[in-house]
Amino acid sequence: MRILDLYIGKILLAHIMVTVIVLLGLFSFVSFLDELGDLDRGTYGVFQIVQHVVLEIPNVLYLMFPMAALIGSILGLSVLARDSELIVMRAAGVSVMRIVGSVLKVGGILAFVALIMGELVAPYTETKAIQIKAESIQNNIRQESDFGIWLRDENTYVNIGEVLPDLTLLDVKIFEFDGNNFLRFLSQAEEGTHDNGRWLLKGLKRTQIDEVRSAADEVTRAYWSTSVNPDILNIFRIKPEQLSIWQLNRYIGHLQANKQDTTNFELTFWSKLVTPLATAVMLIMAVPFVFQQVRSGGLGRSLFSGIMIGLGFFILNKAFTYFVPLFGIPPFVGAVLPTALVCAVSIFLIRRIV
Repeated sequence: MRILDLYIGKILLAHIMVTVIVLLGLFSFVSFLDELGDLDRGTYGVFQIVQHVVLEIPNVLYLMFPMAALIGSILGLSVLARDSELIVMRAAGVSVMRIVGSVLKVGGILAFVALIMGELVAPYTETKAIQIKAESIQNNIRQESDFGIWLRDENTYVNIGEVLPDLTLLDVKIFEFDGNNFLRFLSQAEEGTHDNGRWLLKGLKRTQIDEVRSAADEVTRAYWSTSVNPDILNIFRIKPEQLSIWQLNRYIGHLQANKQDTTNFELTFWSKLVTPLATAVMLIMAVPFVFQQVRSGGLGRSLFSGIMIGLGFFILNKAFTYFVPLFGIPPFVGAVLPTALVCAVSIFLIRRIV
């Protein structure tokens, strides 16, 4: 039976790989055309666009993995059905559940790959993609992972430790230089919020520096006059897809401590836990479709149905990203429900053919 597992696994993985390449090719082409709208903004040229598109591929692959697994597995199993190999397996005493077991082993491999992709690769490349685009469009901005965001506003340099989802700034440092490039003022604020077109700094300590001595003043709050606007800093808000599962768990606690809405981050947290399972479930879904094809002889219909289910699953997941905050649905329910529905339908259809 190990030979059977290896044979089915080889067929499925080959067709899933082809499906992934086709879907990623389509995405890359559409994404490239979309990014051309920002061409020549700052130093954002064709090379930077290509970098941005390539770096987004791991995150897109992670999101489309369940759909690719379903379409690829239908194609792979359909090849076995077309060559009458499934009929031969059944005639040799191999049960439907045994074939499902072989498919599940492939699903386990893909679930592991999806987990690695979502935890180690996609968060890093997505962050780099955002960083490259932001720094190309705004030449006066640099983001260093260990030192926050650096901005230049004429003779003033600004360091921001973190930008929260509601654009609250944490750990703000403002370095003001004179015309001779000597540091004259250092301002440190615990946080900053945008209020009536201006930034309001809170927990502010301002230090005046000259050749002889320095003097510090502490004030509760003060307005900050600057050309730095929320649109610029919006690029650097931490987005859920930039974080791994354990980072999301920590960041949700951090946001709650700062009285921020955590709905989207909680939804992404549960979605990242469910996506590897969804990939395996999609492979199981392919089995009843292909066995139905064996009976009816309709490859095209089975493939079309599989594509529709894959697209439906993808769209349903996307829809819940809007439904969860809009209707107050618990993030856990919003993340798990699409996969649970597909799993229930898969079990129902398999029981009909066993």
